Amino acid sequence: MLLTHKDDLPYEKFIKYGPESLTDAELLAIIIRTGTKNESPVSLGQQILDFDENHWGLSWINHCSIDDLMSLKGIGQVKAIKIKCIGEIAKRISKDCARNELAFNRPETVAEYYMEELRHLEKERVVLVMLDNKNRFLCDEVISEGTVNMAILSPREVFLKALKGRAVNIMLLHNHPSGDPTPSREDCLTTEKIRKASQLVDIHLVDHIIIGDRRYVSFKEKGLL
Repeated sequence: MLLTHKDDLPYEKFIKYGPESLTDAELLAIIIRTGTKNESPVSLGQQILDFDENHWGLSWINHCSIDDLMSLKGIGQVKAIKIKCIGEIAKRISKDCARNELAFNRPETVAEYYMEELRHLEKERVVLVMLDNKNRFLCDEVISEGTVNMAILSPREVFLKALKGRAVNIMLLHNHPSGDPTPSREDCLTTEKIRKASQLVDIHLVDHIIIGDRRYVSFKEKGLL
């Protein structure tokens, strides 16, 4: 379907007033570009926003699948991929902005840096951050994914990765899909096992940070390490 003058309104608003003047549905309409015989791009954009009552608005883009999007009439594979790319771009922009403030002796900056990467996930993911003797970043690696809880994380696996990465200090991060970053009993037990093992291999566990929905808990800040 070719765009009509009515469908061009989001473009006109953008040019006249800037992107901040557009609604979420209008922003999506510009990405979608075309609608269907019975639905304008703006209407289709609103359907995307209203798709899941548990995830309001644009945040749903980070939770939905390609198949979810393609279940909407007028959204094919190409449009679905474009929409998913929006979510990925947003996460990367957030991480880039947080990088300038990143300091591994300040848990709030570490949580901010990994927040968008981890807070939208439906399953737990554990990230091992490897640091040098001055707590400078060496690399990070996902060492567990799709787990029910932290209890199955093996200290042996953690330190094999750390030794391979030539780390002197390490940090652990993982997300709670519930959005509540409060440490579970399993989180505390596993962290304590890794702390004790770190003393044996002389690789210091700097912190363990749990990411929730725009919230975090640092074991270091809570005096749990």
